[in-house]
Amino acid sequence: MKAARLYEYDPHLKVQLRIEDVPEPRITAPNEVIVRVGAAGLCRTDLHIIEGVWRSILDPDGKLLPYIPGHENAGWVEEVGSAVTSVKPGDAVICHPLRTCGVCLACRQGEDMYCERGVFPGLNADGGFAEYLLTNERALVKLPEGVVPADVAPLADAGLTAYRAAKRAAKLLPPGTFCVIIGVGGLGHIALQVLRALSSARIIAVDISEAARQLARDLGADEVLAGGPDLVAEVRERTKGGAHVVLDFVGEAGVEQQGWQMLRRGGTHIIIGYGGKLEVPTVQMIFGEMTLTGSLVGNYMELVELMDLNARGLVKVYAQRYRLDQINQAIDDFKNRRYIGRAVILL
Repeated sequence: MKAARLYEYDPHLKVQLRIEDVPEPRITAPNEVIVRVGAAGLCRTDLHIIEGVWRSILDPDGKLLPYIPGHENAGWVEEVGSAVTSVKPGDAVICHPLRTCGVCLACRQGEDMYCERGVFPGLNADGGFAEYLLTNERALVKLPEGVVPADVAPLADAGLTAYRAAKRAAKLLPPGTFCVIIGVGGLGHIALQVLRALSSARIIAVDISEAARQLARDLGADEVLAGGPDLVAEVRERTKGGAHVVLDFVGEAGVEQQGWQMLRRGGTHIIIGYGGKLEVPTVQMIFGEMTLTGSLVGNYMELVELMDLNARGLVKVYAQRYRLDQINQAIDDFKNRRYIGRAVILL
């Protein structure tokens, strides 16, 4: 099968994935499923993998390479193991990003991302930048009728991550409250739509890109700001005291220090983007009685819920499409912010 493989890490992102023929995956366990990949999303995590950001966690011994990235995958069931009953060949599916065991305490609590024996295709196993993907039955969500893989692949991770964070925020945002979304890119534009569906809070969207700001306006943000050094003061003025919730989809380049400072007392800063470092005086934590929390992807049921919102037209992905043989161009375009939203690799 055709696949794009990573052979070396490069912090400067100058290395390119190699398009080559590799053996197709094979089923070796009763619960496994092979999916014919229709589309795979390109995520900032893919860039971080190429840069080696995850190397110390996922590949400390350097034995993972070469391997196939791609962890936002949707397609059609090609082959099933002997114990699989919920899907059959030909079914259109989206893949939860983690292959989970189903029997550890985390799985039984429904928190797939905490699985003690989880395998993450595209991070620590071959992923979906290929014609076929090996996953398991527990990871698959059938697509609603009329929904096609190319339209939803990025929802498997970017959408799911945005949904989990926005759903948590919505519970804290009754009418009359303010929510700030920092970064209206691949995740932020989805979170904005989710909040519009789940909450009546006033939404302030922030992005340095005019194209992203226009997208935020089109998606119904109440106010749109360009960011910069005066952002904290501007938000506190417009919200008359600070935001009730801040969703930070940037998490680096100094932006991570702005989120908590624009909270009103009792507010919550939800961190989704990463790469920076938070430094918060403890007296500010106490005086503001603020909550700082991270948010990691999402569980299986949250993916099911998100697919329902998508099928009803309440949440959609704005994406630029590329063929597999254009994947290095897609990576370069992503790195240089030549598109807004997501990139989708079509197989």
